[in-house]
Amino acid sequence: MAISVGVVGLGQFGRHFVHLFQNHPDVARLAICDIRADRVAEIARARGITECYASLEEMLRSDLDAVAIITQPWLHLEQVLQTLNAGKHAYSAVPPVYGEAGEALLEGCDRLIEMVRRTGQIYMLGETTYFRRETMYCRARAAHGDFGQFTYVECEYWHDLDSPTSNLRDVARNRWGEAFGPDKHGGVPMHYPTHSTASMVAIMGAHMTSVSARGYRHPDDDWFRADTQSGNVLANEVALYAMSNGATVRHCEFRRIGHPGREGFRLFGTEGCFLSDDSGSRWTTRQGWEPVDLGNVREPLPEALAADLGGHGGSHAYLVHEFVESCHHRRLPRTNAWEAVLYLAPGIVAHESALRDGAVLPIPDWGDAPA
Repeated sequence: MAISVGVVGLGQFGRHFVHLFQNHPDVARLAICDIRADRVAEIARARGITECYASLEEMLRSDLDAVAIITQPWLHLEQVLQTLNAGKHAYSAVPPVYGEAGEALLEGCDRLIEMVRRTGQIYMLGETTYFRRETMYCRARAAHGDFGQFTYVECEYWHDLDSPTSNLRDVARNRWGEAFGPDKHGGVPMHYPTHSTASMVAIMGAHMTSVSARGYRHPDDDWFRADTQSGNVLANEVALYAMSNGATVRHCEFRRIGHPGREGFRLFGTEGCFLSDDSGSRWTTRQGWEPVDLGNVREPLPEALAADLGGHGGSHAYLVHEFVESCHHRRLPRTNAWEAVLYLAPGIVAHESALRDGAVLPIPDWGDAPA
């Protein structure tokens, strides 16, 4: 039996998911919600949607099966907990917990795991990296043992503050709206680490156990300042992790870098390596290297979604499909709550390490997801 889904948050990002949920063959009914009535009216008219809500609370009083939360990052945790507690499955955009000091963020991870356990409802994190083609490719090669034993990995998310394609100053203004001001500048790069860390955890099937990190403070920075809401002065952060499988991971979150932007990784194993940079991707062994064509790397999708994969490296359609099928068949999503906290916690602890001049700190482990 098909399910019913509500999409909450119809801003610049959330609106791109409405048609994917609407086109999924296992979604029988779709509702939309936003606190801005003009957005709701626009999307409802364009997509022929008749079930509309003005608040999450109003939507949760309905009989919908599941809710996709694509609101501002600092709202995610409380809205997810509210949704799960109302007896509905929940999806959220990244990160799952955001906007507070490190210890409070880790406590938020505890609360998420506890609520999923208590309610028995499904939670899925909408981490785009999991379904990028290079992640799919390496996950498949790792499953076949082609890497041998992993030894060293590099992952990074480079997104300059003043990028001409996605200016983070404008992103902040749009997110805060009328509440935006100088106190809303900044943020902590390592508190938004999942585009980097998810690939490592997903491909290796291992997690970060400890970290030492350092940060870069830009001279006379007008954005990353101590007098902001986050109080963070570090524009770039670099972490070195020990992994549960014995590998070492170097992770970079850069917000001041003369580069067009990058979300990627390189994996080194005893039998094979995956290399990727602006010139392309390559597979290497002791015998040499060969180019990797990622164009045909795909997992199965319903025909209605396969023609339009959406943004972030074609990951959006896969995220929708994974959530819908998890709810439809009552199975654990691959980017479930336990995976979500393993993606987030390393960055939280890495920032604390950077504030302590690179002190080696342990990273919490919430154990395995229930079978």
